[in-house]
Amino acid sequence: MGKRIRAQRRGSGSPKYTAPSHRYRTAAKYKQGQAKGTVVDFTKDPSKSAILMKVQWDDGEKTTYIAPEGIAIDNGIDQGTKNVALGNIMHLIDIPEGVPFFNIEKAPGDGGKMVRSSGASATVVAKQKKQVVIKLPSKKLVPLKQDCRATIGVVAGGGRTDKPLVKAGSRYYKAKAKGQVYPVVRGVAMNAVSHPHGGSQHHTGKASTVKRDTPPGRKVGHIAARRTGRKKRK
Repeated sequence: MGKRIRAQRRGSGSPKYTAPSHRYRTAAKYKQGQAKGTVVDFTKDPSKSAILMKVQWDDGEKTTYIAPEGIAIDNGIDQGTKNVALGNIMHLIDIPEGVPFFNIEKAPGDGGKMVRSSGASATVVAKQKKQVVIKLPSKKLVPLKQDCRATIGVVAGGGRTDKPLVKAGSRYYKAKAKGQVYPVVRGVAMNAVSHPHGGSQHHTGKASTVKRDTPPGRKVGHIAARRTGRKKRK
């Protein structure tokens, strides 16, 4: 008798498959309103690839934001300004075309949702009546409301992926910090008793699509796929 497949083990909710959220320090979201502040320190969060900066605001509040490349301690930061400077938080309508920015709000006031990983940045492509079209690092064009905010600059830590992990153990702990599992064994590489795709032939041997209500022991592959096969070229 084989062991339970990965989908079943995940469903039990054991610590191995649960993100260590008790180690995560902050969401790094924007505060509301206009403000002036100063960078007082830098920190690291296991849940993020970017470096974080602690900002002391003039009203006495202290928050944590994602740091841009090149900013230093004692640098000033303005939020809600029209001054284009490194680290300032501005509305998309006020950002000139070609200027890099990150930590972009999907909806005004949500604190920042997009372009938050190290080395990432986006740019303004066009400005319309009530929307601003931006280009993401993936080259995708996205229209957003002009009142959405973003931070000027490029996310710090852009050389993170240049250094090789060298050891499998490093890759293991990197994944563990974010609640991921490494290594992941392919189903077709397993024995037939260990996975529905297993067996000596090293291919699924059957259709890889399954129904939405498939029982946990067989719910693997393409679950409730809308389509399969190659996409026809137009």
